[in-house]
Amino acid sequence: MNAGNQRQEDAASNPSVKHAVAALMGGNNSSKVVPAAPAEGGIKMYSQEYYMTCALGGIVSCGATHTAVTPLDVVKCNIQTDPAKYKGISSGFSILLKEQGPAGLFRGWLPTLMGYSAQGAFKFGLYEYFKKTYADMAGEELVAKYQTLIFLAGSASAEFFADMALSPFEAVKVAVQTRPGFAKGLSDGMPKLIQQEGAGVLFKSLVPLWGRQIPYTMMKFGAFENVVQLLYKYAVPKPREECSKAEQLTVSFAAGYIAGVFCAVVSHPADNLVSKLNAQKGSTAGDIIKQMGWYALFTRGLGLRIIMIGTLTGLQWGIYDSFKVAAGLPTTGAKVPTPAK
Repeated sequence: MNAGNQRQEDAASNPSVKHAVAALMGGNNSSKVVPAAPAEGGIKMYSQEYYMTCALGGIVSCGATHTAVTPLDVVKCNIQTDPAKYKGISSGFSILLKEQGPAGLFRGWLPTLMGYSAQGAFKFGLYEYFKKTYADMAGEELVAKYQTLIFLAGSASAEFFADMALSPFEAVKVAVQTRPGFAKGLSDGMPKLIQQEGAGVLFKSLVPLWGRQIPYTMMKFGAFENVVQLLYKYAVPKPREECSKAEQLTVSFAAGYIAGVFCAVVSHPADNLVSKLNAQKGSTAGDIIKQMGWYALFTRGLGLRIIMIGTLTGLQWGIYDSFKVAAGLPTTGAKVPTPAK
């Protein structure tokens, strides 16, 4: 057995990580909102095990939430790619239910689950790593003055790699959701897509994906970290250290939802591009912009996406921080990691 596998097995067998998974799955601590953090023998902050635990939390939070809102995503993608037919949210649901039945609203759920689970692992795990790394590089004085830049740089770096993991699954998801009769799901959709358009099609929308996800993630983490600080400063009547775990997780959800609204607006034009590129064979970003026009690029499907992304981001932060707390770690936010001396 090689060293990498041994480390993975050691982390997976760690009681703190097992405790986190059991708590989220409704194990023996189901009577508690959040189980108490272990007093001793927990995960050391910024250790390899810490980053692996954060990556596992990202898998749970992103994979579960994106899969749960698949019906909204199916309607949104069809509004973006065929606005003449799908004129709005209510009509989109009605048409899909009439033509494809309830199953049509869950088309592409497996590539959604696989893609966003992979993305979540890189997004959250690498964010924690880069945030700490950049704080150490900057030093204590610069960190105190420019903490938001640390959040933005860490999240942008993490998302760069996360989108490489997401792109192949996103290509299949959009094709399945927007091309009637193309495929049933991931197992037949990916081979068919590669056969028809070549393996490069799986990364055809990577650059627009970066254009959508990197600003989105920078806003998601930068806004969240700052909103958490503002909530504890102005809205919560006591210091974070005196709040219960349930109260801290409520702050995480609220800050996540607020950040999600900003995320949706910032990343929406690129989201339209990604949907169109994966739905229309042979199209380029320039073709899509010319076809849609700038106004439609920024506004088509935006209302539904604000609802979807606001809820999604709030839930992701709530689930992610719940996972961390269950593993004996503190909730996210309130300060930048202390630079190494």
